[in-house]
Amino acid sequence: GFCFSNDIVEDAAKAVLSITGFQDGKCVFLSSGSEAIELARQLCKHITKKTVTMCLHDAYLGSFRSVTNRDDDWHLFDWSQCAVCPEREDCNSECPKLKNIPDDISEFVFEPGSASGFVRFPSVSLIRNIVDIIRAQGGKIIVNEVTTGMGRTGKWFGYNHYSIEPDLVTIGKGLGNGYPVSAVAINHETAGELEGGTFKYVQSHQNDPLGAAVARTVIKLLDEKGLIDRAAILGKKILQELETLTMSKHVTEVRGRGMMFAVEFAQKTVGDKIYDQLLDRGYIVCNRGGMFRLDPPLMIEESDILEFVSVFRGLLADI
Repeated sequence: GFCFSNDIVEDAAKAVLSITGFQDGKCVFLSSGSEAIELARQLCKHITKKTVTMCLHDAYLGSFRSVTNRDDDWHLFDWSQCAVCPEREDCNSECPKLKNIPDDISEFVFEPGSASGFVRFPSVSLIRNIVDIIRAQGGKIIVNEVTTGMGRTGKWFGYNHYSIEPDLVTIGKGLGNGYPVSAVAINHETAGELEGGTFKYVQSHQNDPLGAAVARTVIKLLDEKGLIDRAAILGKKILQELETLTMSKHVTEVRGRGMMFAVEFAQKTVGDKIYDQLLDRGYIVCNRGGMFRLDPPLMIEESDILEFVSVFRGLLADI
């Protein structure tokens, strides 16, 4: 790791803490989102002295074995029924699923919208209830913003849509605009619990000045060019256009938030065929098997999106 203080790193840390609302907190820079999530989890377990990590059942938390091999030290909250519950916008702590949350949770890691790339958004009511329960039990709240952060959802972070205050925020991908840099932002209270402790963590490119310089510049440009607000405004227009695709019998659902969208197909074979046809026409989308995930650049022109939807609509009509 970079063992000495550096003005570039300090400035970048201030920028990250500013956009997370953790002005009096701490920040550490790493190289990937997986590393950021792993460090955040280790910090929480060190503080709480608890062992169990909780997340939603469909959350993606990185590529490390510590998060892909979910054994007895994990509590996976299956919210599939919550998504269709008639009371999903007004659930309460008396719900059996919420009452079954164990009291040995060290941290709840919330991925606010990506859902392993399937672009699903749990209700505000559900997440607030979970956060309140975990906090009351002495656990910490980590928000995984590796995919949803840096304006992707039309706000700086996905958790901003939930009006919650996490203890730690993990950031990656968009933070470096393609350069491998990530960060863990820690609020003031949690950082204070680590002061003078025995926790140690060393990584070769920890607080690397080059990565910090990139992160600082990305934050500055997103702010100066108004790209966060643009993502929110343009995202609504794109969603409206994409929703017209549901007029086709081949499309069952369109959902999105900011500049993150999903198009569900009635049959996987339809998606596979259209994927190949779009690729032939120069359009790259993520085919998740019966579903397209769309993450257009925040600077994309509206005309490009309208053209894409027109081509998409035509391909559906030809099937």
